[in-house]
Amino acid sequence: MFSNRMRSTLQTATMWMATCAVVLAQTPAPSQPSPAQRDATRPPGAEQRQTTPDQSRPRPSDPTAPPATQRISPQTPPGTTDPARRPVNPTVAPAEPQSPSTVTPQTTPSPDASPLPSDATPSDPVFPLAERRPVPPMPSLVRLGVQSSNTIALTLNEAIRRALANNNEIEVARNDVRFAESILRGLEGVYDPVLQFRPEIDNSVRPVINIFGGADQSGTVSTTDYNSSMSATKQFAKGGGNYSYFFNNTREKTSASNTSLNPFYSASQGIQFTQPLFRNRSIDRNRQQIRVQRKRVEQSDADFRIRTIGVISTVQRVYWDLVFALRDEQNQIANLNLARENFRRTEASVAAGASAPLERAEVQTELSNREASLLIASQGVSISENNLKQLILRDPLAPEWSAALVPTDEPSFDETPVNLNDALTEARANRPELRRLKLQEEINNIDIQYFKNQTKPVVDLTGTFSTTGLAGSQQTTTGATTPVPLIGGDPNTSASAFLLRQLQRNNLILEPIPFVTPVSAAPPEFLIGGYGQTLQNLFGFKTRNIVAGVTIQLPLRNRTAEANLAGARIQKEQLVASMRSQEQGVEVEVRNAAQAVETARRRVLSARQARANAELQLTGEQRLFQVGRSTTFLLFQRENQLVNARNQELRAETDYNKALAELQRATSTTLRANNVIVEMPTLN
Repeated sequence: MFSNRMRSTLQTATMWMATCAVVLAQTPAPSQPSPAQRDATRPPGAEQRQTTPDQSRPRPSDPTAPPATQRISPQTPPGTTDPARRPVNPTVAPAEPQSPSTVTPQTTPSPDASPLPSDATPSDPVFPLAERRPVPPMPSLVRLGVQSSNTIALTLNEAIRRALANNNEIEVARNDVRFAESILRGLEGVYDPVLQFRPEIDNSVRPVINIFGGADQSGTVSTTDYNSSMSATKQFAKGGGNYSYFFNNTREKTSASNTSLNPFYSASQGIQFTQPLFRNRSIDRNRQQIRVQRKRVEQSDADFRIRTIGVISTVQRVYWDLVFALRDEQNQIANLNLARENFRRTEASVAAGASAPLERAEVQTELSNREASLLIASQGVSISENNLKQLILRDPLAPEWSAALVPTDEPSFDETPVNLNDALTEARANRPELRRLKLQEEINNIDIQYFKNQTKPVVDLTGTFSTTGLAGSQQTTTGATTPVPLIGGDPNTSASAFLLRQLQRNNLILEPIPFVTPVSAAPPEFLIGGYGQTLQNLFGFKTRNIVAGVTIQLPLRNRTAEANLAGARIQKEQLVASMRSQEQGVEVEVRNAAQAVETARRRVLSARQARANAELQLTGEQRLFQVGRSTTFLLFQRENQLVNARNQELRAETDYNKALAELQRATSTTLRANNVIVEMPTLN
């Protein structure tokens, strides 16, 4: 800093020496320089402490005048000449006597300079008259698409709550869990009992060529059946067996004359079961898929937690970015106001003739630079605000996009260092990534168990038990009580009638043919009745059918099951390596996050000291500037350094809070730290 001040002092002295050389070159005899003028390394204002003649001694400065300026003598305004001494030639202005209000450094004239009259005296530099310009207005900070009158005050917890309720990524992860649960319910539906009911009507007319078919004169038999069948099937969730129950009913009416019951009712019921003894007994395809899907539901829950923790961490990071952007904008506005105040002072000094118009350039340059910094800071506010809106708003057409978000939480700070061992323990117990890999290992164990079971032979025990019931109305034949000849019929069609006629022709049979009354065999009494009698016969178990057996299947090679088993074992080795890699990654993340928190904590302490020192330096520089011991360049440097120090302090505080959020994510304590409860999925 001392070198900067020396450099500025040398530049100022060099400028004054060059100006005086031009003026003294037109004087007849140079005056003797003072000791302060011979020492060009002294800071501005040092010459005021030298002994000078009364006519060249500066008058006391006006305390109401701007810093580093002096009130101009009323007799001769700066930049003008005395009319009594104005030369005749208007193109050449001779040097005027030195104004009492300004001390002009003297220098030795160049040997090549032409001699001037001895009665000529040195004069002040001639500054052109300049009008005082107004202070430029503040640049517009209106952001595109944002209404400054519409503001939304937002705390960090409120931002997290809105993100969890409206964030599209959270919605996708939530639907993933629900979809996995629906798949699990679909797989478990294989154990739901299945009921089947089938009613039908069957009417048939068929020709009959057998004399015992019961056909009438048309040679056909018509039959009408009313059938209703019902069955129930269910698989066992344990053991791998299954059973089925059936109950069938039939009502039949026929035109055949050779039936004893017409119409008649028949019913049957029974149960069939199959029980594996080796393959598919401990685990089968259905149970393997259900067990795997249950693990995948838990994996989807772990993925949802990972996504939720990531969104919350992103909300925290973007929220603190917005806090920093708004504070940075305020700091840039304060810095710009300081430059505008310096511009006002400089314009007043230039208008009063106490400063050269060239000093405007330095102030205007600094003013433009600070305006550019303010606009960049305003752009940073828009970027951070849009990033936060993307996280907390669901619809891109929501009216909140035109509102200005105003974060109300201030960055927190705790000087307590981070405990690395506790952080590592939390991470190993809570990280969803590790839990997901453990679930994948359990899925692999289920696959190994299933594929190993498929290498066994098939030995299934089967059995069937059924019973039937029958009843109907007894069929009566017309004319059954009329006596008929014992042997009768057409001799051309009946063999018995033809033989009887031949015997009668040969007088071998002399007695008449006797007449008999046909008698039909009546069905048993328990078969005569309606549908109720049929059910009584069905559940009386007088008729039954029992079948028991064993189904054996011996695979000769079974390469498919063996290949699947080998592949599952290879995947197990891969998962072990993946688990070690993930644990190392978690270790690195936790260590880096803890180190980032510790570094940010130290940065906050250092930044606070730097900001306090920058404030002291600016205060001292302002006092030096007011007494003329400093320059505008150095004052601007101090102001910029203070703004940078404040920004560094704010950046360190926001980085500390962002590092805490990252440490919470690395240890999976984000949900607990922000009072977020995630419900466990349903596995029933």
